[in-house]
Amino acid sequence: MDNPNATTTRLLTLLNVSAVKTGKRKRTFDDSVPVPKLNKRKSVLFADISNDVQEPAALNDTAEIAILESYEQHFGPAPVALTQTSRDAVDRRGWTVSKERLGKLGSVVISAPEGAVQGSAVNSAQKIPILDRLRTPFANRQAKQPQDQTELQNDLLSVLSTHRDLYLTSTSLDTQKRVREAISLHALDHVTKKRRRILKNNERLSHATKASLPPPEDVQDQGFTRPSVLLLLPFRSSALAWLSALTTHTPSPQYQIENHARFLKEYGLPEGTTDKLKEAAPGTWPRDHVEMFQGNCDDGFRVGVKFTRKSVKLFAEFYGCDLIIASPLGLRISIEKEKNADFLSSIEVLVVDQMDALAMQNWEHVQFAFSHFNELPKESHDTDFSRIKPWYLDGHSAYLRQSILLSAFETPETRALFNNLHNVAGKLRTEKHWNAVQVPEGLDQNFVQFDCANLKEEADKRFNYFTTQMLPAVLKSAVQSANTAIFIPSSFDFIRLHNYFRKNSGVSFAVLSEYSSNQDISRVRQAFFQCKKSFLLISERFHFYKRYKIRGIRNLIFYGLPDHPQFYTELLSYPFLDDGVDVSDVTCRALYSKYDWFKLERIAGTEGAVELAKGNNV
Repeated sequence: MDNPNATTTRLLTLLNVSAVKTGKRKRTFDDSVPVPKLNKRKSVLFADISNDVQEPAALNDTAEIAILESYEQHFGPAPVALTQTSRDAVDRRGWTVSKERLGKLGSVVISAPEGAVQGSAVNSAQKIPILDRLRTPFANRQAKQPQDQTELQNDLLSVLSTHRDLYLTSTSLDTQKRVREAISLHALDHVTKKRRRILKNNERLSHATKASLPPPEDVQDQGFTRPSVLLLLPFRSSALAWLSALTTHTPSPQYQIENHARFLKEYGLPEGTTDKLKEAAPGTWPRDHVEMFQGNCDDGFRVGVKFTRKSVKLFAEFYGCDLIIASPLGLRISIEKEKNADFLSSIEVLVVDQMDALAMQNWEHVQFAFSHFNELPKESHDTDFSRIKPWYLDGHSAYLRQSILLSAFETPETRALFNNLHNVAGKLRTEKHWNAVQVPEGLDQNFVQFDCANLKEEADKRFNYFTTQMLPAVLKSAVQSANTAIFIPSSFDFIRLHNYFRKNSGVSFAVLSEYSSNQDISRVRQAFFQCKKSFLLISERFHFYKRYKIRGIRNLIFYGLPDHPQFYTELLSYPFLDDGVDVSDVTCRALYSKYDWFKLERIAGTEGAVELAKGNNV
């Protein structure tokens, strides 16, 4: 921790609160000495699990003991990788980086803390440490699917079993479902192993009590609070898909899903409504748009999920659940309402899905959520401190949390999020070789680079170049000063450019943003098509949410390249919705800087982006 004194003070407060509640003498805590052993007292978490689960704690199977040992090495009381050296290395971003190919994951970049012992990047498919009761049914289902999908799932599980952070940078629509199934199996396996460890220690304590023996001291098996897995998702429909993936590993009739009807009602479409995207004729909407927005697209939700041996309870109270499914907005509302984020203090497995969609919502909510993970709690929540793993008390849980990030593509924001992870087990990021997007044959694309030596000045440099160089040249042309659409990715840039055009009374223009009403959209589209407006400003968020086809375009200016490469292709196809339009009638300008690498690579291709970054035409 950055401030050991602050850590000690907060832990003293928690320990004293716990002692006062139980009428016990106050204990002191010194960060420089071992954690004191308090009198054993059954915690709320501990009691809850023992009441819910009637599962033998004895482990007689050698293979299963070995499987649990893999969990213990990373999440047990004394993690192998958690050392002062490894913590110092990740704090100063001292990573040893290597590259290799890993089966269906393709090319990957593997990072390990400097000085750490390098282990295998994956476990072989035969040695994936998943509990048999979960692994066997999963393998049976895999036998009925294509081999390449099975190989992808096994490669994913192999990487995840090393407890490294994983960043899949180019998830596809074809593999989304299989990826969810594999990751949800890993998450459920984690919850089950944690539960078994608690049950085993419960039995040991019980035997010691019955035999009038001193209680064992090595029973640290919990965090500050019960939730250990978090799924961070953009929409309620995403939550529905992930719950479906989770419950495929808890088959009925053995398992009962409590409050399932309520979940389907609240996370599915409202009663009496129809899904226009799903019912539309094939080809009406792009496939990625249908997959993203079919179902309930509300982005404010949070729900607790509690697992027992024979049931899955939905809408469980946060401090009594094992897994939380939430959106960044939902978490923020909950944290600000409760004025603490204690329920996020003990997250050990974090999954962030559809980061490309989260970036289109409000990235600040994602950053807000991440700033509250694995913090020391403000209240004790009736926790038995003698059962808490030492590294929680030391404030080191962020060094062991496994983060799994999934996105259709990379952005500077998602890469920065990955770079700031602190897992001492290391991390792995996939790489993709991009091909140039398809555009109408013969269309002239003019990529225009502006100089910028400082990222902080990039927005101002872009605006100045556009208003002093590019726009004046366009206005001088009789052909290009009409039927011109300007695509603007950033909301900040969109507002800035909108204000500029508004103050320039000599230019006729209209705008389409994510805040435009259906009536406004219809009016603007018609006015632009009929040439009543010469310029049309389009925000990327508008296109992301609406995906309307715009007619009347002859000149396209990309104030900045879109994050979504398919948007570039779609916009360049819109001029040809009108009859009699030839490629020679259409112009395209794209403004970029060296900081647009990720976007350039997806649109111009990896090789083309290299040339453009050098200032060469492609």
